[in-house]
Amino acid sequence: MDRGALRTLREKYRILSRILDERGRRVWAAAEARSLPHGGVSLAAQATGLSRTTIHAGLGALAAADRGPAAGGRIRKPGGGRKPLLYHSPDLLAALDQLVEPTTRGDPESPLRWTCKSTRRLAGELQHQGYRIADRKVADLLHGMRYSLQANAKTLEGTQHPDRDAQFGYINQQTKAFQRRGQPVISVDTKKKELVGNFKNAGREWRPRGTPEPTAVHDFPDKDLGKVIPYGVYDPAANRGWVSVGTDHATADFAIDSIWAWWKQMGRHTYPHATELLIMADAGGSNGSRSRLWKVGVQRLADTTGLRISVCHFPPGTSKWNKIEHRMFAFITQNWRGRPLVNHEAIINLIGSTTTSTGLRIQAKLNRTPYPTGLKVSDAELAKVKLKPAKFHGDWNYSVRPNKN
Repeated sequence: MDRGALRTLREKYRILSRILDERGRRVWAAAEARSLPHGGVSLAAQATGLSRTTIHAGLGALAAADRGPAAGGRIRKPGGGRKPLLYHSPDLLAALDQLVEPTTRGDPESPLRWTCKSTRRLAGELQHQGYRIADRKVADLLHGMRYSLQANAKTLEGTQHPDRDAQFGYINQQTKAFQRRGQPVISVDTKKKELVGNFKNAGREWRPRGTPEPTAVHDFPDKDLGKVIPYGVYDPAANRGWVSVGTDHATADFAIDSIWAWWKQMGRHTYPHATELLIMADAGGSNGSRSRLWKVGVQRLADTTGLRISVCHFPPGTSKWNKIEHRMFAFITQNWRGRPLVNHEAIINLIGSTTTSTGLRIQAKLNRTPYPTGLKVSDAELAKVKLKPAKFHGDWNYSVRPNKN
């Protein structure tokens, strides 16, 4: 693709589209496409946003003009013509995403996601649900939703747990069951530690040419500011998130306090009649499946909230498939790319101002509480936890009842 030609066409169209009517835009795009070598129609379509069918119609009009004087014909008013499919079925994208999501593959942090379901099968299922749609339109919608078909890539090291896929299916079933009952479901995780100070941050942002943001040459931690540990809580049903920005250690107590902060500030207002809570968490780290301190903390959380808390851990080595990674953390990283995290206030503001076109909203708060490491939980303390393992993989899936029940 000639990117120079593409930029030129876009600029021409930006100027001319203000004064040309529908036919004029169509014929102009066709004339530009005809003047280009092979691939001109595709290039013109990409530059103008007009469909290839529209440009071919313009080429037909040019061919007719070459044979003789062109007739006047009809000029459609702005906004006229057949309405797009999403105008009549605004919930179509949600229905398509629901079909694809449980079997989505690939690295969720990639800007493109991909699926093994064919567009023909997806179109058939949507038709069964009452939508009038063909497989070509499904392909267009998937591209617009940032899905793409990709080949296998050799990126895995070591062996995978034999129950990996079964656990994903179990988590999906539990999530749907909780949401059908109107009970909250959250995805939790710790984002990587971030240096606080005038340090270089990956990515670029728009600035006057030749004036990059000056940052420190060496990334030695600031003695006063140190590092921060963002612990996130994401509610996929409400598309809302909470981030506790810690300044000490990523311990189980910090994770539990972060979830409690989410419940106080957001959860109990969104789900005033909740009696249960499902937590989706990684298998390791501060909320690991083997952590005694985490289980004792879940009991404390259940006692404080009065909720029966169920926990589902992702299989080992699959943390990137946690929804919070690609539905919240990825957008936080995008929002502060190329911007030094100069102080705590800047970090809180950058996290809190992160939004997406799908309506994501995030609240953030600094947590300066010290969280000592090396704490031990005795067998007697663990025995007090009202823990009930699930029938399937009780080490990964379990529930904890509050003591008052």
